Amino acid sequence: MVIFSVYVVNKAGGLIYQYDNYVPRAEAEKTFSYPLDLVLKHHDEKVVVSFGQRDGIKVGHAVLSINGVDVIGKNTADGKDILEYLKDSANYPVSIRFGRARLSSNEKLMLASMFHSCELFDQNLKSALEVAEKAGNFGVGS
Repeated sequence: MVIFSVYVVNKAGGLIYQYDNYVPRAEAEKTFSYPLDLVLKHHDEKVVVSFGQRDGIKVGHAVLSINGVDVIGKNTADGKDILEYLKDSANYPVSIRFGRARLSSNEKLMLASMFHSCELFDQNLKSALEVAEKAGNFGVGS
């Protein structure tokens, strides 16, 4: 059994500690000619594939690097917007590496708050079942 992440959440639902054992999953790198046959879009400060799957590149994969240089959010290393860069035919052929992007800090906080909500639901359900059991038998045949 592998532990991918550890989240420590306090009783108020605040994220106290978080650790990712991040091992990049399958990444796909491909050289493209103009025009690009994948549809890319901005999503949560990343550029992701929104339509078109091929050669291990799947919808939802993010652009990780262009021509061997890592991208920073939705910009190339020299600050150009990725979508604008890929619209220019002078930049082709271009090698793009795709893969699953790491979770942002905000996404980690949302995930931790979901854990907290699930724990609260579980506690309320347990106490409701205890009250129902004390009230008497119920169910099939009662």
